[in-house]
Amino acid sequence: MTDSDLLYRIGITLLPGIGDVLGKKLIAYCGGVEAVFRQKRKAIEKIPNIGNKLVNAIMNQNVLGKAEKEIRFIEDHHITPLFYLDEAYPTRLKNCIDGPVMLYYKGNAPLNAPKVISVVGTRKASRYGTEVTQQLIGDLKQHDVLVVSGLAYGIDTAAHKAALGNNLNTVAVLGHGLDRIYPYLNKSLSEKIVSHGGLITEFMSNTIPDRENFPKRNRIIAGMADATVVVEAAKTGGALITAEIANSYNRDVFSVPGRIGDTYSEGCNNLIKTNKAALIQSADDISYLLGWEVKNKKRPKKQRELFIELTPEEEKVVALLQQNETISMDAICAATHLPISKIAMALLNLEFQGVVKALPGKMFKLD
Repeated sequence: MTDSDLLYRIGITLLPGIGDVLGKKLIAYCGGVEAVFRQKRKAIEKIPNIGNKLVNAIMNQNVLGKAEKEIRFIEDHHITPLFYLDEAYPTRLKNCIDGPVMLYYKGNAPLNAPKVISVVGTRKASRYGTEVTQQLIGDLKQHDVLVVSGLAYGIDTAAHKAALGNNLNTVAVLGHGLDRIYPYLNKSLSEKIVSHGGLITEFMSNTIPDRENFPKRNRIIAGMADATVVVEAAKTGGALITAEIANSYNRDVFSVPGRIGDTYSEGCNNLIKTNKAALIQSADDISYLLGWEVKNKKRPKKQRELFIELTPEEEKVVALLQQNETISMDAICAATHLPISKIAMALLNLEFQGVVKALPGKMFKLD
């Protein structure tokens, strides 16, 4: 990737009124991110859902000057820019329609680890919530999970510290640029995270931790992981927003129950009551529900029914399953480059035909 490529990749995120969803559509329609800036006005006007205001924003090249400044910041601070089509970009997040066009990453942990868990909760964590978080992450050490959270006070901080204490990689998703740390008291913790995980954000330098940034940040926390674990949460708050987003992404959500009447158990208990989260009491519950207990033992190949007619999509899924003992729907989408709607239909048809077996945690294997 050249500086010129990065210039346009950052530039498109600076265009006012063009968010992640529309930005990706523009890139696809024009055939590349640089091509968006090279289009003539008449060509831009023909793109569906583009009004005069957005056309004017695209034709205004002033954003590229800001992008140049950000490139210098990235180079000076050894930050890795991640475009949504890059191989190193979190694959799970790539499958989310509103995943950021650009991410900025400082760290050394692979973002596409085989097993990723997000842990969220209240900033006013109780001793119970902190101890449960430590226990869950300590017991998940055997699975070598990547722990994602938001570096906030309370449960987030407990999750990051528990991961570091168990020699697990942990990634903190920030609601501001990488030129600062919020809350500042977690600065020393953030430095440890960089050396054993990483800090990631969609926000450029000089972006302050405004209130509206954190709900946006939460979609990254939900989208990067196989599942989101809510340890303690009040009736409203960021942890519940993250859980709602995870549900909208068709990701698993787990909730730790609490005592009736406890303010910071009300949100968790309500998630369970409304079937928006599965109740968990231990790390064993998480590993079971995600299908992590399945052992990678080679078994004799089962003779399957002959003369089953498969669609092209089903053939791709079966071929992939023949190479893997178990695999998630997200991984199938990433490997086959097919939309999740087609993969879901192919898996359902194969399950009806007795070719594929569904496992807990949206995992699949050949039957």
